[in-house]
Amino acid sequence: MADSIAACTAQGLEMRPNEGLRDPFTQARYWRRSRSGEEIKQKIADLKARGLDFLAHCLHSVGPQHGPPVTNSLPGLSWHQWGEALDCFWLVKGKAVWDTKLLVNGKNGYRAYAAEAKKAGLDAGHYWTSFKDSPHIQLRRTSGPNKVYTLAQIDKEMKKRFGG
Repeated sequence: MADSIAACTAQGLEMRPNEGLRDPFTQARYWRRSRSGEEIKQKIADLKARGLDFLAHCLHSVGPQHGPPVTNSLPGLSWHQWGEALDCFWLVKGKAVWDTKLLVNGKNGYRAYAAEAKKAGLDAGHYWTSFKDSPHIQLRRTSGPNKVYTLAQIDKEMKKRFGG
């Protein structure tokens, strides 16, 4: 991942790491944003009914959250919780720029970041179609841990890593 950032720097585009390893409680905060109380209560009940008590606890314990959508991935279901994803922002004249269309000297930091990640064999959220996430790159092309592990395994591993 560092190689992708270095390649952007060589092009005069500074991509600054913003978030790598993310605990499942932070993931829960992000997931809860922009969702109704009913939707959240239903998801917590669904997780509990499936015996996924730690994931339900993460989602319940963070309380209400507000703001624009950040993620569709529940706690444990993002590669961030596994230390296999990195989000960066584009730094232009000392300020974080989140615009994926802005060109500076004919270049866009997010497009370059995604292209360099792809060259390195990484998966770049900039190329996703269902939930475009231009700041995001990850080691695996597999969309999420739930495609590799069972939900019970994820619940157990998240509790082991972050349950205190």
